[in-house]
Amino acid sequence: MTTYRDRADAGRVLSDRLTALVGEPDVVVLGLVRGGVPVARVVAERLGAPLDVLVVRKLGMPWAREVAFGALGPGGVQVLNDAVASRLSSDDIAEVSQREQAELERRERLYRGGRAPLNLTGRTAVIVDDGLATGATARAAVEVARQLGANRVVVAVPVGAQEAYELLAAEADQVICTQRPPDFGAVSVYYDDFHEVSDEEVTEALTATA
Repeated sequence: MTTYRDRADAGRVLSDRLTALVGEPDVVVLGLVRGGVPVARVVAERLGAPLDVLVVRKLGMPWAREVAFGALGPGGVQVLNDAVASRLSSDDIAEVSQREQAELERRERLYRGGRAPLNLTGRTAVIVDDGLATGATARAAVEVARQLGANRVVVAVPVGAQEAYELLAAEADQVICTQRPPDFGAVSVYYDDFHEVSDEEVTEALTATA
């Protein structure tokens, strides 16, 4: 098992697997908010590609929010993990979805600022996160990118669970995952520094690479 010093270190390692995209026209790197943004910032810098954000909210079980039963994305996109969601009532699903939808809209307003809505028409979207656990958030991100007109969707993560990797490989055009440990556990295990990324850190990354 390899651990990363922090998300920037993970971005440097991950970008070495994405060198085929250097110089390709119409590539845009999308950091999944919030943890994926510091990783994506390094990837974008190394690829010489623009950085943007994709706001996708995990839908967590009411009694264990870290366990996802699905995810939401802009434009009304919802992805459910049927095996997990089947354990909830429709009221539970609606309550969690309503709360996360409000947070998604807040973050969209905050991060986009005065910028135009994300438009991926004809572009190669490289979706970057800090890790892949259930894959629900990344699956939603792939669907969002396609609805926004992306011609090609690549998911790139420094570490992920094998099952989640296989789910994404069936939906994205390409999945780059630097390591897939057999006993995955949690994403945080693979980082020495896995602090909660703040809104300020996200907006600073977007301003620095604008």
